Amino acid sequence: MEERTIVNTMGTSAPEVANEKRRLFGSFCEADNALCYRLGAERLFITPWGENSFRVTSTKCAAMPEERWALTEEVKPVQAQIRIEEMQASITNGRITAVINNVGKIEYRNEKGELLLEEYLRNKNDMHGSTTSSLMIDAREFKPLIGGDEYALKVRFVSNPSEKIYGMGQYQQPYLDLKGMDLELAHRNSQASVPFMISSLGYGFLWNNPAVGRVNFGKNITTWEAASTKKMDYWITAGDTPAMIEEAYASVAGTVPMMPDYAMGFWQCKLRYQTQEELLEVAREYKRRGLPISVIVADFFHWPLQGEWKFDPVYWPDPDAMIAELKEMGIELMVSIWPTVDYRSENFTEMKERGLLIRTEESADVGGPPRDTGDPHIQASRELVPQALEG
Repeated sequence: MEERTIVNTMGTSAPEVANEKRRLFGSFCEADNALCYRLGAERLFITPWGENSFRVTSTKCAAMPEERWALTEEVKPVQAQIRIEEMQASITNGRITAVINNVGKIEYRNEKGELLLEEYLRNKNDMHGSTTSSLMIDAREFKPLIGGDEYALKVRFVSNPSEKIYGMGQYQQPYLDLKGMDLELAHRNSQASVPFMISSLGYGFLWNNPAVGRVNFGKNITTWEAASTKKMDYWITAGDTPAMIEEAYASVAGTVPMMPDYAMGFWQCKLRYQTQEELLEVAREYKRRGLPISVIVADFFHWPLQGEWKFDPVYWPDPDAMIAELKEMGIELMVSIWPTVDYRSENFTEMKERGLLIRTEESADVGGPPRDTGDPHIQASRELVPQALEG
Protein backbone atom coordinates (compact mmCIF):
# COMPACT_ATOMS: atom_id res chain seq x y z
CA MET A 1 0.00 0.00 0.00
CA GLU A 2 1.13 3.53 -0.71
CA GLU A 3 2.21 5.52 2.34
CA ARG A 4 1.16 9.14 2.45
CA THR A 5 2.20 12.11 4.54
CA ILE A 6 -0.65 14.41 5.49
CA VAL A 7 -1.06 17.65 7.34
CA ASN A 8 -3.79 17.82 9.95
CA THR A 9 -6.44 20.51 9.89
CA MET A 10 -4.64 22.61 12.48
CA GLY A 11 -1.67 23.01 10.15
CA THR A 12 0.79 20.80 12.03
CA SER A 13 2.40 17.66 10.73
CA ALA A 14 1.02 14.34 11.87
CA PRO A 15 3.85 11.79 11.73
CA GLU A 16 1.86 9.22 13.66
CA VAL A 17 -0.64 9.25 10.78
CA ALA A 18 1.91 9.66 8.00
CA ASN A 19 3.61 6.44 8.99
CA GLU A 20 0.36 4.48 8.93
CA LYS A 21 -0.87 2.63 5.90
CA ARG A 22 -4.37 3.09 4.55
CA ARG A 23 -6.46 0.08 5.31
CA LEU A 24 -9.80 -1.37 4.41
CA PHE A 25 -12.54 -1.18 7.01
CA GLY A 26 -14.86 -4.08 6.40
CA SER A 27 -14.83 -6.32 3.34
CA PHE A 28 -16.22 -6.52 -0.20
CA CYS A 29 -17.65 -9.47 -2.03
CA GLU A 30 -19.77 -10.34 -5.04
CA ALA A 31 -22.89 -12.47 -4.63
CA ASP A 32 -25.85 -13.13 -6.95
CA ASN A 33 -24.94 -10.25 -9.28
CA ALA A 34 -24.79 -7.81 -6.34
CA LEU A 35 -21.94 -5.92 -4.70
CA CYS A 36 -21.77 -6.66 -0.98
CA TYR A 37 -20.06 -4.83 1.86
CA ARG A 38 -19.69 -6.01 5.44
CA LEU A 39 -18.46 -3.98 8.42
CA GLY A 40 -19.18 -5.26 11.90
CA ALA A 41 -22.87 -6.04 12.24
CA GLU A 42 -23.83 -4.16 9.07
CA ARG A 43 -24.46 -6.02 5.81
CA LEU A 44 -25.01 -3.89 2.71
CA PHE A 45 -26.04 -4.96 -0.79
CA ILE A 46 -26.07 -2.90 -3.99
CA THR A 47 -28.21 -4.86 -6.43
CA PRO A 48 -29.15 -4.07 -10.06
CA TRP A 49 -32.91 -3.48 -10.06
CA GLY A 50 -34.16 -2.68 -13.53
CA GLU A 51 -32.23 -0.84 -16.23
CA ASN A 52 -29.85 1.93 -15.09
CA SER A 53 -30.94 1.38 -11.48
CA PHE A 54 -29.89 -0.06 -8.12
CA ARG A 55 -31.70 -1.26 -5.05
CA VAL A 56 -29.56 -0.56 -1.99
CA THR A 57 -30.30 -2.44 1.22
CA SER A 58 -28.53 -2.62 4.56
CA THR A 59 -29.27 -4.17 7.93
CA LYS A 60 -27.72 -4.98 11.27
CA CYS A 61 -30.08 -7.89 11.80
CA ALA A 62 -28.75 -11.45 11.52
CA ALA A 63 -30.38 -11.78 8.09
CA MET A 64 -31.70 -9.28 5.55
CA PRO A 65 -35.49 -8.87 5.91
CA GLU A 66 -37.24 -10.03 2.74
CA GLU A 67 -39.94 -7.35 2.32
CA ARG A 68 -39.98 -5.67 -1.09
CA TRP A 69 -42.50 -3.01 -0.10
CA ALA A 70 -43.03 -0.55 -2.99
CA LEU A 71 -40.86 -2.53 -5.42
CA THR A 72 -43.75 -4.75 -6.44
CA GLU A 73 -42.88 -5.43 -10.08
CA GLU A 74 -40.73 -8.23 -11.43
CA VAL A 75 -37.80 -6.68 -13.27
CA LYS A 76 -35.87 -7.99 -16.25
CA PRO A 77 -32.52 -9.45 -15.14
CA VAL A 78 -29.52 -7.33 -16.08
CA GLN A 79 -25.88 -8.30 -15.80
CA ALA A 80 -23.89 -5.87 -13.68
CA GLN A 81 -20.20 -5.13 -14.02
CA ILE A 82 -18.56 -5.54 -10.60
CA ARG A 83 -14.99 -4.60 -9.85
CA ILE A 84 -13.36 -5.19 -6.45
CA GLU A 85 -10.07 -3.44 -5.77
CA GLU A 86 -7.85 -3.09 -2.72
CA MET A 87 -9.45 0.06 -1.30
CA GLN A 88 -12.79 0.28 -3.09
CA ALA A 89 -15.32 -1.61 -5.13
CA SER A 90 -17.71 -0.55 -7.88
CA ILE A 91 -20.78 -1.85 -9.65
CA THR A 92 -22.15 -0.57 -12.97
CA ASN A 93 -25.61 -1.08 -14.40
CA GLY A 94 -26.04 0.75 -17.69
CA ARG A 95 -26.04 4.51 -17.05
CA ILE A 96 -25.30 4.33 -13.31
CA THR A 97 -22.25 3.32 -11.31
CA ALA A 98 -21.96 2.96 -7.54
CA VAL A 99 -18.56 3.16 -5.87
CA ILE A 100 -18.05 2.19 -2.24
CA ASN A 101 -14.74 3.11 -0.64
CA ASN A 102 -12.61 1.61 2.11
CA VAL A 103 -14.74 3.08 4.91
CA GLY A 104 -18.08 2.12 3.37
CA LYS A 105 -19.04 5.48 1.85
CA ILE A 106 -21.08 5.20 -1.36
CA GLU A 107 -21.25 7.57 -4.30
CA TYR A 108 -23.28 7.33 -7.52
CA ARG A 109 -22.19 8.59 -10.94
CA ASN A 110 -23.75 8.60 -14.40
CA GLU A 111 -22.22 7.17 -17.57
CA LYS A 112 -20.30 10.44 -18.09
CA GLY A 113 -18.64 10.11 -14.68
CA GLU A 114 -20.66 13.02 -13.29
CA LEU A 115 -21.51 12.82 -9.59
CA LEU A 116 -25.20 12.26 -8.96
CA LEU A 117 -25.29 11.59 -5.24
CA GLU A 118 -22.88 10.68 -2.45
CA GLU A 119 -23.27 9.72 1.17
CA TYR A 120 -22.35 12.16 3.93
CA LEU A 121 -19.84 10.57 6.30
CA ARG A 122 -17.50 12.27 8.77
CA ASN A 123 -15.38 10.07 11.06
CA LYS A 124 -11.82 9.04 11.86
CA ASN A 125 -11.82 5.59 10.31
CA ASP A 126 -9.55 6.66 7.46
CA MET A 127 -7.16 9.39 8.60
CA HIS A 128 -5.93 9.73 5.02
CA GLY A 129 -9.40 10.20 3.54
CA SER A 130 -11.29 13.34 2.62
CA THR A 131 -14.03 12.49 5.13
CA THR A 132 -11.70 12.50 8.14
CA SER A 133 -13.35 14.44 10.95
CA SER A 134 -13.89 14.42 14.70
CA LEU A 135 -17.64 14.85 14.15
CA MET A 136 -18.11 11.06 14.14
CA ILE A 137 -21.21 11.06 11.90
CA ASP A 138 -22.09 7.91 10.00
CA ALA A 139 -23.77 7.92 6.61
CA ARG A 140 -26.02 5.04 7.66
CA GLU A 141 -26.93 5.37 11.32
CA PHE A 142 -28.75 2.45 12.96
CA LYS A 143 -29.78 3.35 16.52
CA PRO A 144 -31.20 0.34 18.42
CA LEU A 145 -34.65 0.75 19.92
CA ILE A 146 -34.55 -0.58 23.46
CA GLY A 147 -36.67 -3.64 24.04
CA GLY A 148 -37.07 -4.64 20.39
CA ASP A 149 -35.23 -5.80 17.30
CA GLU A 150 -35.74 -2.64 15.26
CA TYR A 151 -33.71 0.53 14.78
CA ALA A 152 -34.22 4.24 14.35
CA LEU A 153 -32.54 4.82 11.00
CA LYS A 154 -30.93 7.91 9.51
CA VAL A 155 -29.31 7.96 6.07
CA ARG A 156 -27.34 11.04 5.10
CA PHE A 157 -26.24 12.36 1.71
CA VAL A 158 -24.13 15.35 0.71
CA SER A 159 -26.41 18.07 -0.63
CA ASN A 160 -25.69 19.96 -3.86
CA PRO A 161 -26.95 23.52 -3.20
CA SER A 162 -27.81 24.07 -6.88
CA GLU A 163 -29.92 20.89 -7.11
CA LYS A 164 -33.68 21.14 -7.61
CA ILE A 165 -35.93 18.40 -6.24
CA TYR A 166 -39.46 17.51 -7.34
CA GLY A 167 -42.08 14.96 -6.33
CA MET A 168 -42.70 13.35 -2.91
CA GLY A 169 -46.50 13.25 -3.10
CA GLN A 170 -48.93 15.91 -1.91
CA TYR A 171 -48.18 18.25 0.98
CA GLN A 172 -49.93 21.36 2.24
CA GLN A 173 -47.24 23.76 1.01
CA PRO A 174 -46.86 25.94 -2.11
CA TYR A 175 -43.36 24.94 -3.27
CA LEU A 176 -42.64 23.04 -6.48
CA ASP A 177 -38.90 22.84 -5.83
CA LEU A 178 -38.50 20.96 -2.54
CA LYS A 179 -34.88 21.91 -1.94
CA GLY A 180 -34.58 23.22 1.60
CA MET A 181 -37.85 21.57 2.67
CA ASP A 182 -38.42 19.38 5.71
CA LEU A 183 -41.17 16.80 5.04
CA GLU A 184 -42.88 14.30 7.28
CA LEU A 185 -43.00 10.81 5.82
CA ALA A 186 -46.51 9.91 6.93
CA HIS A 187 -50.07 10.09 5.67
CA ARG A 188 -52.53 12.53 7.19
CA ASN A 189 -55.89 13.91 6.23
CA SER A 190 -55.00 16.09 3.18
CA GLN A 191 -51.38 14.82 3.12
CA ALA A 192 -50.23 11.98 0.84
CA SER A 193 -46.60 10.99 1.33
CA VAL A 194 -45.03 9.27 -1.70
CA PRO A 195 -41.26 9.21 -0.99
CA PHE A 196 -40.06 9.32 -4.59
CA MET A 197 -38.12 12.34 -5.84
CA ILE A 198 -36.66 13.47 -9.15
CA SER A 199 -33.45 15.49 -9.11
CA SER A 200 -32.38 18.10 -11.64
CA LEU A 201 -28.98 16.37 -11.55
CA GLY A 202 -30.40 13.43 -13.50
CA TYR A 203 -31.43 10.80 -10.98
CA GLY A 204 -34.55 9.51 -9.26
CA PHE A 205 -34.65 8.25 -5.69
CA LEU A 206 -37.26 6.10 -3.91
CA TRP A 207 -37.10 5.77 -0.12
CA ASN A 208 -38.47 2.22 -0.04
CA ASN A 209 -39.57 2.09 3.58
CA PRO A 210 -43.15 2.35 4.93
CA ALA A 211 -42.06 3.49 8.40
CA VAL A 212 -43.15 6.87 9.70
CA GLY A 213 -40.20 9.22 9.32
CA ARG A 214 -38.90 12.47 7.85
CA VAL A 215 -36.75 13.77 5.05
CA ASN A 216 -34.83 17.02 5.20
CA PHE A 217 -33.55 18.32 1.86
CA GLY A 218 -31.09 20.68 3.53
CA LYS A 219 -28.65 22.95 1.80
CA ASN A 220 -25.70 21.08 3.30
CA ILE A 221 -27.06 17.60 4.04
CA THR A 222 -30.02 15.52 2.89
CA THR A 223 -31.26 13.24 5.67
CA TRP A 224 -33.82 10.44 5.34
CA GLU A 225 -35.23 8.99 8.57
CA ALA A 226 -37.32 5.98 9.57
CA ALA A 227 -38.56 5.95 13.15
CA SER A 228 -38.61 2.15 13.45
CA THR A 229 -37.28 -0.34 10.91
CA LYS A 230 -35.13 -3.43 10.51
CA LYS A 231 -33.37 -2.33 7.35
CA MET A 232 -32.37 0.50 5.06
CA ASP A 233 -33.93 0.12 1.63
CA TYR A 234 -33.86 2.60 -1.25
CA TRP A 235 -33.86 2.54 -5.04
CA ILE A 236 -31.92 4.92 -7.28
CA THR A 237 -31.93 5.36 -11.05
CA ALA A 238 -30.10 7.55 -13.57
CA GLY A 239 -31.77 9.17 -16.57
CA ASP A 240 -31.21 12.07 -18.93
CA THR A 241 -34.80 13.34 -18.68
CA PRO A 242 -37.60 13.32 -16.09
CA ALA A 243 -39.59 11.10 -18.48
CA MET A 244 -36.84 8.46 -18.46
CA ILE A 245 -36.69 8.55 -14.67
CA GLU A 246 -40.48 8.30 -14.34
CA GLU A 247 -40.59 5.34 -16.72
CA ALA A 248 -37.87 3.56 -14.75
CA TYR A 249 -39.78 4.18 -11.51
CA ALA A 250 -43.01 2.84 -12.98
CA SER A 251 -41.22 -0.28 -14.22
CA VAL A 252 -40.26 -1.28 -10.66
CA ALA A 253 -43.11 0.18 -8.59
CA GLY A 254 -45.99 -0.42 -10.99
CA THR A 255 -48.16 1.68 -13.25
CA VAL A 256 -51.44 3.35 -12.42
CA PRO A 257 -54.52 1.50 -13.76
CA MET A 258 -56.41 3.40 -16.43
CA MET A 259 -59.45 5.15 -14.95
CA PRO A 260 -62.87 4.48 -16.52
CA ASP A 261 -64.08 7.05 -19.03
CA TYR A 262 -66.68 8.55 -16.69
CA ALA A 263 -64.00 9.30 -14.08
CA MET A 264 -62.10 11.47 -16.59
CA GLY A 265 -64.76 14.17 -16.46
CA PHE A 266 -65.69 16.79 -13.87
CA TRP A 267 -66.28 15.69 -10.28
CA GLN A 268 -68.63 17.69 -8.06
CA CYS A 269 -67.99 17.50 -4.33
CA LYS A 270 -68.99 19.60 -1.33
CA LEU A 271 -68.29 19.57 2.38
CA ARG A 272 -70.96 18.19 2.60
CA TYR A 273 -74.37 17.17 1.17
CA GLN A 274 -76.55 16.52 4.21
CA THR A 275 -79.51 14.93 2.46
CA GLN A 276 -80.40 12.89 -0.59
CA GLU A 277 -82.57 15.68 -1.98
CA GLU A 278 -79.82 18.28 -1.59
CA LEU A 279 -77.40 16.15 -3.62
CA LEU A 280 -79.96 15.41 -6.31
CA GLU A 281 -80.96 19.04 -6.66
CA VAL A 282 -77.35 20.04 -7.31
CA ALA A 283 -77.05 17.35 -10.00
CA ARG A 284 -80.33 18.49 -11.59
CA GLU A 285 -79.14 22.12 -11.66
CA TYR A 286 -76.00 21.08 -13.55
CA LYS A 287 -78.19 19.48 -16.20
CA ARG A 288 -80.58 22.47 -16.36
CA ARG A 289 -77.62 24.76 -17.04
CA GLY A 290 -76.03 22.38 -19.53
CA LEU A 291 -72.84 22.06 -17.51
CA PRO A 292 -70.76 18.88 -17.92
CA ILE A 293 -70.54 16.63 -14.86
CA SER A 294 -69.41 13.02 -14.56
CA VAL A 295 -69.28 12.24 -10.83
CA ILE A 296 -70.92 13.61 -7.68
CA VAL A 297 -69.61 12.68 -4.23
CA ALA A 298 -71.55 11.84 -1.08
CA ASP A 299 -68.93 12.73 1.50
CA PHE A 300 -68.72 11.88 5.20
CA PHE A 301 -71.54 11.66 7.77
CA HIS A 302 -74.07 10.24 5.39
CA TRP A 303 -74.17 7.25 7.79
CA PRO A 304 -76.18 6.73 11.00
CA LEU A 305 -73.01 6.14 13.08
CA GLN A 306 -69.36 5.81 12.19
CA GLY A 307 -68.72 2.14 11.51
CA GLU A 308 -72.13 1.63 9.92
CA TRP A 309 -71.38 1.58 6.23
CA LYS A 310 -74.79 2.55 4.91
CA PHE A 311 -76.91 5.64 4.30
CA ASP A 312 -78.86 7.12 7.20
CA PRO A 313 -82.50 6.42 6.19
CA VAL A 314 -83.67 9.61 7.90
CA TYR A 315 -81.79 11.85 5.45
CA TRP A 316 -81.16 9.40 2.59
CA PRO A 317 -84.45 7.48 2.39
CA ASP A 318 -84.02 5.77 -1.01
CA PRO A 319 -80.38 5.41 -2.18
CA ASP A 320 -81.37 3.06 -5.03
CA ALA A 321 -83.77 5.64 -6.50
CA MET A 322 -81.11 8.34 -6.08
CA ILE A 323 -78.51 6.28 -7.95
CA ALA A 324 -81.00 5.47 -10.72
CA GLU A 325 -81.87 9.13 -11.25
CA LEU A 326 -78.19 10.10 -11.32
CA LYS A 327 -77.47 7.41 -13.92
CA GLU A 328 -80.31 8.72 -16.09
CA MET A 329 -78.50 12.07 -16.05
CA GLY A 330 -75.19 10.35 -16.94
CA ILE A 331 -73.73 10.91 -13.48
CA GLU A 332 -71.99 8.34 -11.30
CA LEU A 333 -72.16 8.45 -7.48
CA MET A 334 -69.03 8.18 -5.36
CA VAL A 335 -69.45 7.46 -1.64
CA SER A 336 -66.80 8.31 0.96
CA ILE A 337 -66.07 5.47 3.41
CA TRP A 338 -64.29 6.02 6.72
CA PRO A 339 -62.49 3.37 8.83
CA THR A 340 -63.61 4.76 12.21
CA VAL A 341 -65.97 2.57 14.25
CA ASP A 342 -68.28 4.10 16.87
CA TYR A 343 -68.72 2.13 20.12
CA ARG A 344 -72.48 2.26 19.55
CA SER A 345 -72.37 1.06 15.93
CA GLU A 346 -73.74 -2.28 14.77
CA ASN A 347 -70.26 -3.53 13.73
CA PHE A 348 -68.21 -2.51 16.78
CA THR A 349 -68.77 -5.57 18.97
CA GLU A 350 -67.90 -8.01 16.19
CA MET A 351 -64.75 -6.08 15.20
CA LYS A 352 -63.68 -5.77 18.82
CA GLU A 353 -64.14 -9.47 19.54
CA ARG A 354 -62.42 -10.58 16.32
CA GLY A 355 -59.42 -8.30 16.89
CA LEU A 356 -60.06 -6.20 13.79
CA LEU A 357 -59.33 -2.82 15.40
CA ILE A 358 -55.97 -1.04 15.39
CA ARG A 359 -54.02 -1.59 18.60
CA THR A 360 -50.86 -0.15 20.15
CA GLU A 361 -47.76 -2.22 20.94
CA GLU A 362 -49.28 -2.77 24.41
CA SER A 363 -52.46 -4.12 22.71
CA ALA A 364 -54.57 -1.15 23.78
CA ASP A 365 -57.11 0.00 21.21
CA VAL A 366 -56.12 3.10 19.27
CA GLY A 367 -58.56 5.95 19.62
CA GLY A 368 -60.79 5.73 22.66
CA PRO A 369 -64.36 6.77 23.38
CA PRO A 370 -66.47 7.27 21.41
CA ARG A 371 -64.72 5.42 18.55
CA ASP A 372 -61.87 3.17 17.42
CA THR A 373 -60.45 2.46 13.96
CA GLY A 374 -60.57 -0.67 11.83
CA ASP A 375 -57.18 -2.20 11.03
CA PRO A 376 -56.73 -2.32 7.22
CA HIS A 377 -53.65 -4.56 7.59
CA ILE A 378 -55.88 -7.48 8.66
CA GLN A 379 -57.54 -9.27 5.76
CA ALA A 380 -60.70 -10.03 7.73
CA SER A 381 -61.04 -6.34 8.55
CA ARG A 382 -60.66 -5.42 4.87
CA GLU A 383 -63.29 -7.99 3.93
CA LEU A 384 -65.82 -6.87 6.53
CA VAL A 385 -66.37 -3.42 5.02
CA PRO A 386 -67.46 -4.57 1.51
CA GLN A 387 -69.56 -7.27 3.14
CA ALA A 388 -71.33 -4.59 5.18
CA LEU A 389 -71.79 -2.47 2.04
CA GLU A 390 -73.34 -5.37 0.16
CA GLY A 391 -75.61 -6.18 3.11
